[in-house]
Amino acid sequence: MTSARGDSSTPEMVRRLRGGTDLLTAAAMRRLDAELPWYRALPAEDRSWIGLVAQSGIASFITWYENPGRGSYNAAEIFRAAPPELTRSISLQHTLQLVRIVVEIVEGHTEELAAPGQQAALREAVLLYSREVAFSAAEVYARAAESRGAWDARLEALVVDSLLRGDPDDSLHSRVAALGWAGRGSTLVMAGTAEETLDEVGAAELRRAARRTAQDALVGIQGNRLVVVLGGEGNLREQAHALLDRFGPGPVVIGPEVPELADAGRSARAALSALDAVRAWPSAPRPVLADELLPERVLTGDRDARRTLLAEVYTPLQAVGGPLLQTLSVYLNEGRSLEATARQLYVHPNTVRYRLRRIATVTGWDPVDAREGFVLQIAIAVGKLAEGVAL
Repeated sequence: MTSARGDSSTPEMVRRLRGGTDLLTAAAMRRLDAELPWYRALPAEDRSWIGLVAQSGIASFITWYENPGRGSYNAAEIFRAAPPELTRSISLQHTLQLVRIVVEIVEGHTEELAAPGQQAALREAVLLYSREVAFSAAEVYARAAESRGAWDARLEALVVDSLLRGDPDDSLHSRVAALGWAGRGSTLVMAGTAEETLDEVGAAELRRAARRTAQDALVGIQGNRLVVVLGGEGNLREQAHALLDRFGPGPVVIGPEVPELADAGRSARAALSALDAVRAWPSAPRPVLADELLPERVLTGDRDARRTLLAEVYTPLQAVGGPLLQTLSVYLNEGRSLEATARQLYVHPNTVRYRLRRIATVTGWDPVDAREGFVLQIAIAVGKLAEGVAL
């Protein structure tokens, strides 16, 4: 940068500036304490570091003023007087307020610091220097934000990978807390594919969209497969629907809700298993619940799906007792014909209708519906095999 100061950098001016360093620093610190609540709220150690930064900034200005070729207006050099953690204690806005106050302090003392006739030149130099420092400070914070963003993305990938493997360790809660996960309410996992491999910009936009949609959100990107973990106290399924356009064409699966993030592995396993199995149901809705694909998941060897069918369909029908399980088996084997079922069981068709309604109430699956009847048929097969009874 070329000098805009003409020949104002006289030894007398430099001597005056160096002699006023302590005066300027003390005045700046008084102004900070008087005008900035955020500064007063900082720990004493951080306030002392800011004092060193202010002093470093004034000293750097003097060095630059004396010799622009050797001096520096690089904010990173000025902040080197303090530990890197200071940028986490004060924001870019706070840093620019600090620069503004130091500039005003130096401007306010130009009459006593400047050599005779050089007041205007000193003011011009201060304004030029402060502008360059402000731009440089913005770059420092931008790099810090970029570094933090990259670190957060790596940490998020580790957390999602741990959840997918189903082996969250004791560090899970501290890791997700670092990512801003509040942990209130339930959790679910949705899975699908991207239209193309996401670059860093696309991945960042997906994360922002997920976090605008739900109270808590984590995003995992594995090649062209997308995994989104949602958490909070709202309607998570509705929130998952709002993210559909962020996925590429093809199926999107929503796993079951679980009480907390530590249980998200179960939702993730169901969602990923269903994503692999959904091609066996070409007319599946988008999105589709993982539990709507229980039959296909059983056929792929998913033990969780097998246990779910046993626990939620076959065992409840057995527990009710009476002829419900037999009626369901006959009805499905007879091609869902009321009359054929009634003849086989020696009952009136209305009795069959009543029993079918009871089956729907007990299991949550309606045997009259073709798709739900298929789920019930697979559940009966799974139950008979579990009992060791021939079909």
